[in-house]
Amino acid sequence: METKRWSVDKTVDKRELYPQVSQAADLLRENEVIAFPTETVYGLGGNAENDGAVSKIFEAKGRPSDNPLIIHIGKMEQIEEFVQEVPQKAAKLMEAFWPGALTIIFNKKEGALSDVATAGLSTVAVRMPDHPVALAILQESGLPIAAPSANRSGRPSPTTAQHVWEDLNGRIAGIVDGGPTGIGVESTVIDCTEDIPVILRPGGVTKEQLQEVVGEVGVDPALLKSKEAPKSPGMKYTHYAPDAPLYLVKRGREELQEIINEKRREGLSVGVLTTEENKAYYDADVVYACGRRAELETVAAHLYEALRSFNNTDVDLILSETFPSEGVGDAIMNRLLKAAGHKVIE
Repeated sequence: METKRWSVDKTVDKRELYPQVSQAADLLRENEVIAFPTETVYGLGGNAENDGAVSKIFEAKGRPSDNPLIIHIGKMEQIEEFVQEVPQKAAKLMEAFWPGALTIIFNKKEGALSDVATAGLSTVAVRMPDHPVALAILQESGLPIAAPSANRSGRPSPTTAQHVWEDLNGRIAGIVDGGPTGIGVESTVIDCTEDIPVILRPGGVTKEQLQEVVGEVGVDPALLKSKEAPKSPGMKYTHYAPDAPLYLVKRGREELQEIINEKRREGLSVGVLTTEENKAYYDADVVYACGRRAELETVAAHLYEALRSFNNTDVDLILSETFPSEGVGDAIMNRLLKAAGHKVIE
């Protein structure tokens, strides 16, 4: 399959300057799948009402079909077409964070969406992205769009169109290049089908921000225990992993350097994932900084790019520093633990 690639600037509100938006929307209406930027990561979208289109998403990614997808909308009123009701707390969260990096789980209307998109569940995960290119394409298509991250399943999520091209060229109909994404980690997923909303996946909207709007917020036990089965879309299987084995090191710089030295004496090539503050400290074969420890938002924005960068090296293993599990640090540590398969050196 030939994969088309278009460049669209964020001034896409001047719609007449960007026929690429209409071309991308046409492909979605023809039940093809395309990649497009959001404020979190690039998404791989297909018509959520059509089994064939959704199946193409799973096929292109190599994603297990029992892993439900998030439905993206371009207009708030679209949600009425496939959600049974909008609970009061969900409505407050929508008002506060949509468009934005928050996915909300509702009870779905039977038959309104492809069962392939929701993996046969009675619930549906929905968000409205806060990216002008994404919103333009969604609004132009007029469809609810199922869209997981636009990468091969298990690999680090894409934060640039080039990442998508490396993973999916020849496997999808098109890629809309809207430049690098902003937040860098996926949306927060919160279940609003019960009285107390429950976070199923930490992301761009923090627990603290959610609590300011709706009060008490629970956390899925699977986020705290690696053996629990997660409920969130995109969290059931190993994700975000670079090619080389990744280990998280919950120790200080000196002890991490000792581990590096030990592994190199064993003849292994060692990579280190660190921050700008500590980059000069480590003596390893490859050292990548993914942001500034003093500003965890920068770590979130560059985490996947750093993990992908190791794939262009010949390192045998990667050792990563850890981060405080607060604010966006929750999302960073969640993704690192998934990428490492919960391999932690205490």
